[in-house]
Amino acid sequence: MPKLLLVLISLISTPLYADTEELKARLRQLQLPSGFKISLYADNLPSARSMALGDEGVVYLGSRDGKVYAVKDGDGDGVAEQHFVLAENLYLPNGVAYKNKTLYVAEVNRIIRFDNIDQHLATPSTPKVVFDQFPSDKHHGWKYLRFGLDGKLYTAVGAPCNICEPKEAIYGSLVRLNPDGSDFEILANGIRNSVGFDWQPNTGYLFFHDNGRDYLGDELPPEELNQWHFRGEHFGYPYCHAGNIPDPDIKRTKACDQTTAPVWKYKAHIAPLGMRFYTGKQFPKSYHHQLLVAQHGSWNREDPMGYQLALIKFENGQPVAEQTFISGWLSHSGEAWGRPVDLLQLNDGSLLISDDKAGAIYRVQYQP
Repeated sequence: MPKLLLVLISLISTPLYADTEELKARLRQLQLPSGFKISLYADNLPSARSMALGDEGVVYLGSRDGKVYAVKDGDGDGVAEQHFVLAENLYLPNGVAYKNKTLYVAEVNRIIRFDNIDQHLATPSTPKVVFDQFPSDKHHGWKYLRFGLDGKLYTAVGAPCNICEPKEAIYGSLVRLNPDGSDFEILANGIRNSVGFDWQPNTGYLFFHDNGRDYLGDELPPEELNQWHFRGEHFGYPYCHAGNIPDPDIKRTKACDQTTAPVWKYKAHIAPLGMRFYTGKQFPKSYHHQLLVAQHGSWNREDPMGYQLALIKFENGQPVAEQTFISGWLSHSGEAWGRPVDLLQLNDGSLLISDDKAGAIYRVQYQP
């Protein structure tokens, strides 16, 4: 075999140990509560974003670099040894959802699906279009995608701006549709940019995040955790922020008392994204049915904030306190080496965290 070919094969097949080992070393710098451990589940996943779990344990991963990935821990050792690129050159395929052996992917302007995906990871079929009537605006156009308790697909359509009055009802909305693309409906408006939601155990209520507008200073407006109640509900944007802050740049057509206030307010500009009510049995009982939140981190604060996982404590169905769960992605110098995006609970009760800056997925376990 020619020497050049041998060198090329060596380069292709040799793992990137230097990068992987550096990432593992950085994980050791993270701060977790006593008894918890974080490890590297998968890396070399540029712009790793939303995650979905398949019936056979495959983790599906969206991105904002045009690719959709699948990673698989076939031997059950807590590290994904198989890595597949299912699609590329898509339009910001941030959102992924899985049901009945089918992977659904949300691009900016459409939802597509890959049938019988678990059996065709290496050779996925050409995707079928489920729905293609979303706006194509890139600004806040990337989407989160989940199946609701009613079996319908849920997603949100962001505002095509920092602050503006959208001319069409589809902008700034929470929507749902059937898996075949039928019965599309707008559930709520007044939502600037939601890239994370989940359903509360026992009550079935839908809670979702909304990332607030920029350029009102470091402390305004607070980011929002909202609870959806009924079709036609309005959550304030662009007229009112965080329930009681009228926007200074938009001529008011809705007073704050005409909109639904958030059930919890985060610090401004921390960008809360993925969220999960913990329902597993591995973590201590104090975490059961509590909300874990990926705070992606600020880009527009003088004092950077976020870059962590938070725990929102609930009592009687409502949030009452916030505390740090995992921190350390932001260094003391103010530079971030990682930015958590989404959370996924595995069947054993451990938790996965995607990181679009490091291009990785981490696994959190409780081992007292």
